[in-house]
Amino acid sequence: MAKVMVFQHVAAEPLGTLDPMLRNRGHRIRYVNFHRDPDARPDISRYDALIVLGGPQMPDRGDIYPHLKVEMRCIEQALKRDIPVLGICLGAQLLAYTLGGGPRPLKQWEIGWYDLEPTAQSAADPVFCALYEPHPVFQWHGYTFDLPDGAVHLARSSTCENQAFRYGHHAYGLQCHLELDERLINRWLNLPEYLVDLEANCRRGDAAQIQKQTHELIGQSARLSFEMFGQFLRPLGKPRSRQVLPSR
Repeated sequence: MAKVMVFQHVAAEPLGTLDPMLRNRGHRIRYVNFHRDPDARPDISRYDALIVLGGPQMPDRGDIYPHLKVEMRCIEQALKRDIPVLGICLGAQLLAYTLGGGPRPLKQWEIGWYDLEPTAQSAADPVFCALYEPHPVFQWHGYTFDLPDGAVHLARSSTCENQAFRYGHHAYGLQCHLELDERLINRWLNLPEYLVDLEANCRRGDAAQIQKQTHELIGQSARLSFEMFGQFLRPLGKPRSRQVLPSR
């Protein structure tokens, strides 16, 4: 039974679709919630994988959020042990930053649905081979990162070149939110702190349009997340029980 450590930064950004996938495989999950316990000092040494979720913090603000430095040290330890590491949004930025890829603001925020485009390296990757053509995915971020030296560039969008990368055999950074389901996206669209970002970076009425697109596109996103996250989890062992593919 594999043990997976999960770094969470806010209650509204949980594992999402990854949660049932991990549980169906019989893996044990331990959350470290830095919002509730910013002084946590997790020990990654006895865990088989690390997942770092998203959040509103900026990756280069360790002076304001000291736990970001703690997370980066854990990421570095996980990389040395060559266990699977998955960084999502802020988690991807922290992974890139740990590897020397500098974080920086985007010229234009990505909020809503954007096409995720494969690169020339995607087809040969065991996870991103599922992305064989542009695919709509959900985004919510105002930061990006420079690609670390030695990383394999795996995806881009029209407004953000570095959407995804792999480092080594098992470490992946994804700027997009493949883990979100329709319920979580709609929750974001109604939370005051998320509406601040939306109102500052989108046009009036975009929330309703995003909600409509979410209802239309979430089935495709769920299927892609099932395929890609399933491949990411393969090194941890086979599922304990048969899973049912999400409907289109």
